[in-house]
Amino acid sequence: MKYRVIAASLAALFASSVPAFAQEAGPWSVEGRVGVVSDYRDRGYTLSAGEPVLQGEATLSHASGLYGGVWGSGIEEYGVGPDGDGATVEVTLYAGWAGSAGGFDIDLGVWSNVYPDGDDVNYVEFPLHIGRTFGDATFSTGVVWAPSQTGTGDEANTWVWTRAEYAPEAWPVSLHAMIGHEDGGFAPDGKTDWRVGVEAPLGAFTLGIDWVDSDTEDNAVVASVFWGF
Repeated sequence: MKYRVIAASLAALFASSVPAFAQEAGPWSVEGRVGVVSDYRDRGYTLSAGEPVLQGEATLSHASGLYGGVWGSGIEEYGVGPDGDGATVEVTLYAGWAGSAGGFDIDLGVWSNVYPDGDDVNYVEFPLHIGRTFGDATFSTGVVWAPSQTGTGDEANTWVWTRAEYAPEAWPVSLHAMIGHEDGGFAPDGKTDWRVGVEAPLGAFTLGIDWVDSDTEDNAVVASVFWGF
């Protein structure tokens, strides 16, 4: 987890087409968004059984580059315990630092992925993103590493990804493509996933269409609409 958290982080770093209406108070600012996706796909997997779900996020940032926030989504029931109940909501609490060094944009953080009512499925990940913008094009790469813990099946997990975005100011839309490879507790035999898509800002809203696929699960076309604040 989480493609959406990565996408929001990249939007802040590279000022992509996703609108952000930050509320500022001195060196602090707050921004967020809420919306719906037709299928919650993370790293190629569907986490909502192909059904639409609500998602939302809020981030508190400081002028120094430090930030923290919370991201949440509805999911298919997960981590069902002896009582027959499992989590139907996924929550990611995150914190980190985003800034520039040597001409590159850098984001280093920690994610705590929590599944209320789920049994032994919570886990922690450490993401690192590095990117650079050349005119209208932005290229970025990163790694999300989770140490061995109960929520990852007592195995470490690593997801490495690369993303490209093309967002000319004169265009009403932006284009993006992303490919990733995962090994470890969540992909014991290794897995490659990819997506391509387009986003269009419409006032305070952002509309999106993505084609998502992997070598372990059927592909899907995912539609999304988010309201930024």
